[in-house]
Amino acid sequence: MTRAVSTVPHLESRIEEIAQEIGGDGFAVSLFDYETGVEWSRQGDRWFHSASTIKVAVLLALFGAIDAGRFTLDSRLHVRNRFQSIVDGTVFRVSAARDADRDVHAAIGKTMRLADLARHMIVTSSNLATNLLVDLVGVEHAQQMLARHGIAGVDLARGVEDDKAFEASFNNRVTANGLVTLFRVLHEGRGLLAESAREILQILFQQEFRAGIPAGLPSDVRTQARIANKTGEISTAAHDAGLVFLPDRQPYVLAVLTEPGPGTDNRMERLARVSTIVYDWLTSPDLSGSPEAAS
Repeated sequence: MTRAVSTVPHLESRIEEIAQEIGGDGFAVSLFDYETGVEWSRQGDRWFHSASTIKVAVLLALFGAIDAGRFTLDSRLHVRNRFQSIVDGTVFRVSAARDADRDVHAAIGKTMRLADLARHMIVTSSNLATNLLVDLVGVEHAQQMLARHGIAGVDLARGVEDDKAFEASFNNRVTANGLVTLFRVLHEGRGLLAESAREILQILFQQEFRAGIPAGLPSDVRTQARIANKTGEISTAAHDAGLVFLPDRQPYVLAVLTEPGPGTDNRMERLARVSTIVYDWLTSPDLSGSPEAAS
């Protein structure tokens, strides 16, 4: 039995303590470590409402379209706040009051570079930028990109704030395993031009929402680490997923998905605690240097 396999029960028991705090079922974790080959998940294939984690799939689709010559990062797009529901074509708008980014709303009636819209979509989680890019790239193209890269467990069905689609159960969904696969594709640059793969990670490195996975790292480590993550938080979901680059080792990919009840306290704090547990486990003397995967 390898060191990785022998210490998995310790990881599982600590993760399970957090799972019980939110009822057990509405909690999934998936991990892949490039340094040791460790691969582990809890409810890794269980579907969750994606919240804003789906924006990473839109980012992949955008750069796939750029690599195919449809656009460039310097291409400009007219900024509007008028979209059609996938249910019946009725018009809806993205609420500025509920959007995390006011800058794109301030540009309505003007144009913005695709590079800037992509950054706003990820770094400050702009819903308006997301819908503009979804309309530009096309849901079908995004779905084809995910399939082409073998990314099961990430289901992009529509833009955001399409309330009629939500009520009709047309929702963007993710699994923890699916998000880990998506981030692995980005890190490895599978099917992407090298320049695009680098640009995607640079955008993700600028993420401003750091209360989940990044907050779980020790403070001294956090100042040296580089983390390419995307959170997602709505009334019934609190998620984070991303790549963690620590000094002197290969990165690891972690996805934590939760369905806490409305009004639940410490939503992101629980994600940070999972991040702490995973960091402690991966850097423990019992695991470091283990060349084989646990499953």
